[in-house]
Amino acid sequence: MASATYSLLIGSRNFSSWSLRGWLAMKLTGAPFETKLFNFHTPERAQIAQASPSGLVPALNVTRAGQLPFMVWDSLAIGEFLAEAHPNAHLWPEDRFARARARSVSAEMHSGFAELRRTCPMDIMARPANHALNDETKRNVERIQHLWRECRQVYGQDGDFLFGSFSVADCFYAPVVTRFVTYGIPLDATARSYVEAVTSWAAMKEWTQGAAHEEELRKKSA
Repeated sequence: MASATYSLLIGSRNFSSWSLRGWLAMKLTGAPFETKLFNFHTPERAQIAQASPSGLVPALNVTRAGQLPFMVWDSLAIGEFLAEAHPNAHLWPEDRFARARARSVSAEMHSGFAELRRTCPMDIMARPANHALNDETKRNVERIQHLWRECRQVYGQDGDFLFGSFSVADCFYAPVVTRFVTYGIPLDATARSYVEAVTSWAAMKEWTQGAAHEEELRKKSA
């Protein structure tokens, strides 16, 4: 979709896991885009209700010459839209069965792991000491590690990510990677290697640097 221009609405880089997913998907396309940051911890939060149909982020504004503006919201919908709009970017695996598995694990992340979300919220810059996990959170962590092992062993032999090359599936698990780092959660060898691959990816480093900058500004204004 060469004639389209993009503007992505996001929340805090430090705290907004769903924003990270949409932003990484945009980076995968290689297309230029504008980022609009909404601060959910100030009165500015009310503005997102006017800018996004769901009142949530991420939301992607798509502008095309001679067409009315169009918006895609929800990170999974954004990933699917971008994959269709930029087929040469290969946001999903090319093999049909690998693609189906990538969609399955992404959907499981999209709708599941509620206890991990509740007890280990994304906070990229934090490093709390002695953060205990309850039994349900531990089961979430084990399930995620199982998914990672299976994807890496069956589909990820040609690269460092779940399906070899970075894909929408990795966008969906990137916030989990940050949680595992933040809370110092013990991981198996495959998971540790995957965490290192994700945190070392240039786009992830860029997002993390942005989170650090935002936190510096927040602390100065507190």
